Amino acid sequence: MTAGGFNPIYRTRILIWVLISAALLLFAFANAHLVYVAFKSQPDCVPHLTEANENGKFRAAKPAC
Repeated sequence: MTAGGFNPIYRTRILIWVLISAALLLFAFANAHLVYVAFKSQPDCVPHLTEANENGKFRAAKPAC
């Protein structure tokens, strides 16, 4: 040990583990926020075709609203 505190090797190891922990916490909170926003935001119903038109291809299979 040096007179000023921790050995520089230990200080570096502690700094690395603190940075890794902070990055993992940031990743976890960002994903939790994305899950929260995904469940809280529900888009409104939009007008759509329910019957086949002259093209007959593009319409909602099962409208949810």
